[in-house]
Amino acid sequence: MDYTINQKKAIYTNGTNILVSASAGSGKTGVLKERVIQKLKDGINIDQLIVLTFTEAAASEMKSRIVKEINKENLTSQIEKIDNAIISIFVAFILRLVK
Repeated sequence: MDYTINQKKAIYTNGTNILVSASAGSGKTGVLKERVIQKLKDGINIDQLIVLTFTEAAASEMKSRIVKEINKENLTSQIEKIDNAIISIFVAFILRLVK
């Protein structure tokens, strides 16, 4: 996929957390999926990341795309860790912290 300059910044910026905010259909899910895959290629495990979004549907789609790309990129060691990864909505993450 061809990414815009700002999308590439979101994907490849290191050493800081990022917030991706854009309108519907602008490619947020693809950008976040690609950022996660780049982190995995850099040696970070999927269960060391926190990937949050606003809706259950978006979180489910994000996880599905990440799993598909993990399989495509042959990052098989990450599949074992996917169930412990935090790929969810903000509210569920906050509830997890409170508990």
